[in-house]
Amino acid sequence: MVFDFTASLSNAAQGESSPYAGYPQHHFVGGNIDEPSVPNEALAEAAKKVLLDEGQTMAKYGLNSGAQGYLPLREFICTCLDRRASMKVEPSEVLVTSGSLQAMDLVNSLLLNAGDLVLVEGGNYAGALSRFRALGVEYIGIDLDEHGMRMDHLEEVLLKLRNEGRRAKFIYTIPTIQNPTGTVMPLNRRLEMLEIAKRFDLPIFEDDCYADLVFSNERPPAISALDKEGRVIYCGTFSKTIAPALRVGYLVAPWPVMGRLLALKTDAGSGALEQMTLAEYLPDHYEAHLREILPVLERKAQNLCDALDENFGASADYDAPTGGIYLWVTLPRDVNTDRLFHKALEKGVEINPGSQWTVDGPSNTHRMRICFGHASEENMREGIAKLAQICFEEFGVPVRSGNIDRS
Repeated sequence: MVFDFTASLSNAAQGESSPYAGYPQHHFVGGNIDEPSVPNEALAEAAKKVLLDEGQTMAKYGLNSGAQGYLPLREFICTCLDRRASMKVEPSEVLVTSGSLQAMDLVNSLLLNAGDLVLVEGGNYAGALSRFRALGVEYIGIDLDEHGMRMDHLEEVLLKLRNEGRRAKFIYTIPTIQNPTGTVMPLNRRLEMLEIAKRFDLPIFEDDCYADLVFSNERPPAISALDKEGRVIYCGTFSKTIAPALRVGYLVAPWPVMGRLLALKTDAGSGALEQMTLAEYLPDHYEAHLREILPVLERKAQNLCDALDENFGASADYDAPTGGIYLWVTLPRDVNTDRLFHKALEKGVEINPGSQWTVDGPSNTHRMRICFGHASEENMREGIAKLAQICFEEFGVPVRSGNIDRS
């Protein structure tokens, strides 16, 4: 007889996960990256050196650096943000987190109560949307175009809310390699967002987790870099450039915001060895590492586009990615990617259905997000061919000619 915990569960524990059964043969989901690109040998050398030099400092919570994270890593983050994002940041304004998801949870805890309202891009990170729902927070999607969040629609929604006597708590944006659409917001639009935020007296939460993966290795300055009033909280990570399983992200915010964030981080500090290893490895290797992986990702993106063109033809509409690890694909409206997801998974192919990555899910069931970061080029081509066959069997798509409604 095994004790039944059902009657003792909290409201937050009503959901249930399946036991981990590994990845399917062709998995095009999640923020997984190219395995051969993980610099495991260099990381091993860095870990060995820093353990021999400073390993005994792990006898104390916070090492010798305090609760905000290992100081040499925070110093590198400041240098990197200055060079790559045009941000002038002090180590005291940086908080190391256990991945960007913890960073998001901390910002949500800082700013949100149940019943609050957040403005987000209409296509959005599924993890962000699920967190808002779990908190009982309402979110309104702002329309996207080829340059990211549309400022005319943002202003229109804010004026409507003002007329209704309502107020959003903050704007959540992924301006560089937007997730899932892959757009990059230009400089003028970033400045316009700051002007609108000032006019309506709103903070901005800038999620910049994919910004270092622009294929050209050139990106606009972060919104935070353009902020003259301290209204932007900034989030970054090393998950997409070094290794997701390291779980090292960070927040940047001015005091006293940082002091309040720090008070909410009650886990006694993120993993020390990961921080120490990255601090040893990154200063001498990060730029070269990016120069090495960006062409790899660009080739994989092209390989995915070629596979879609070959197998879906005119049935798959997309904008070729300029960075990142995923592609946003629009299929004919006859296709339901929620159903396609389940049918494909049964045959070893996993995709992200569009309904999970958009604010208006029912209007986006003919869209899907395909991640190309992890799969080998051969595996990718085989998987897309199999997906096209499953899609044809279920929906009579792909078609090779004729007019297609992708609106």
